[in-house]
Amino acid sequence: MMRKRMWTLSLAAAILLTSGLPGLSQAAKGANKNDCFSCHAEVKKLYSGSTHGKLACETCHSGLADHLKDDAVKPVTSLELSTCGKCHKDQYESFYRVNWDAQARKEKGDPAGRSPMQDKLLAPHGFTKEHNEPRSHAFMVVDQLSVDRFASGRYQFKDMFGYTRPGRTWDVLTDTGKTYPKEVSASAGNPVCLQCKTNDLTLTWKHMGDKDPKAKWDRTSDVNELIKDVHNPVGCIGCHDPHAAKPRIVRDALIDGIERDGARPYDADKGKGLVEIISFRDDFRKIGLVSKKNSNLLCGQCHVEYNCNGGFEPESGDKVTMADRRANHFPMKNALDLLAHYDKLKFRDFKHAVTGARLIKLQHPEMETYWGSVHDLAGVGCSDCHMPKEKNKAGKTFSSHQVVRPKHHVKESCLGCHPKSSVEEKLYQIQAVQNYTRGKMREAEAAIGQLIDTYAKAKGKGVKEEVLAQARQQHEIAHVLWEWWTAENSDGWHNPQLAQTSLFDAIVAAKKGTDLLTAAMAPAAK
Repeated sequence: MMRKRMWTLSLAAAILLTSGLPGLSQAAKGANKNDCFSCHAEVKKLYSGSTHGKLACETCHSGLADHLKDDAVKPVTSLELSTCGKCHKDQYESFYRVNWDAQARKEKGDPAGRSPMQDKLLAPHGFTKEHNEPRSHAFMVVDQLSVDRFASGRYQFKDMFGYTRPGRTWDVLTDTGKTYPKEVSASAGNPVCLQCKTNDLTLTWKHMGDKDPKAKWDRTSDVNELIKDVHNPVGCIGCHDPHAAKPRIVRDALIDGIERDGARPYDADKGKGLVEIISFRDDFRKIGLVSKKNSNLLCGQCHVEYNCNGGFEPESGDKVTMADRRANHFPMKNALDLLAHYDKLKFRDFKHAVTGARLIKLQHPEMETYWGSVHDLAGVGCSDCHMPKEKNKAGKTFSSHQVVRPKHHVKESCLGCHPKSSVEEKLYQIQAVQNYTRGKMREAEAAIGQLIDTYAKAKGKGVKEEVLAQARQQHEIAHVLWEWWTAENSDGWHNPQLAQTSLFDAIVAAKKGTDLLTAAMAPAAK
């Protein structure tokens, strides 16, 4: 009973501290921060002037007394979102609020989906086994593990309530131990792809996923073992530094890309001064403190084109394994420049099943799409549209962390900047851009599909390899410019001009390849 009472008092003290209430004695605060700062100078710097500066280290760390006696005994750091939720209740609860409009397991590649010809155009890539529309962030881990291409269908929801009630990973999923054949599934999950889904690996993963005796996991780890340590989706500490109480980035490949090309590669100054990169534990980990409001970078930790798997070098054909840093890479380029970047990097994901074209499998390049758009140049960030202000029951205003689709919250997301517009007008404008873009996506798919069919026919008729190679090159170009928009989730709204230009170019490239093959078959027809 005494131990339980002491624990309750300790928790109460932590909550009071986190709430910033005065009156707590040093004894209640637990460990002397200066004892911690003597080894963690970088943390002391972050705490300086922070609104979290009054918090006790025990708010997030336990086992400090034993650690201070023997630094070989590591403290335990709470990575649970509920730790922050004790103070930031509104944000925490809104994060777990289900968006009923975003359906679960809704395939992109079915006839009524966003990319009806996806299976043909991506064959034989694992994404043809199950590639779904995104939904609430609270489900991002369980949806990733349960998809048929992650571990050949091995992980499944325990029951139908898992689809609608966000919870810790292994409270919701079960390891059936059963896998399905490659004809209907794939085993493509790997440690790097989990870095965008969870922050639970933050302390056990070295920068870039390199091997290190101090790292429990790395790029080459067995993913089915690694996921036993994954319990939560990406949460508070992914975007908010708990010591400095400032916005930050932790995704290693984004930090690597910023160190390489700047925070905003297409700006004249490349976003100079926007991010301060801080190293911890002799470069074991790095974070990037964002100096001013820029939610685009915070969201760009995941909503970005990235490579998170092995592949091959396009010219030599040499295999690129997970041991290679190219298996954890952010290009930081837009649709028009991406293929040239991967040429320079000497990387491709897969070869097309019919043409043998060396293709890239794109992810979700929202950040790079948005760069240079009308809204970006006006200073609008992701949070302005996707995290509108709400009021709680007490009338206090807070930013929603549900991360909504603006078209379902037009008043909150749009009319603050466009007060002369109506909800109906803004929604009509959004629909116009998206309707046009979807139309061009379908045209591009059809043109690439025709190129694939014509290639098969030309090869069967014995068209020379020189011409086939030229057609494959056009396929590579068209594929990147088309798939960018099936992977990007705004259907052109984030940058209508870039969508139009790149999809036009995709159609032109595909038709050029088809024309080359058709012309080469013409003499044979005579």
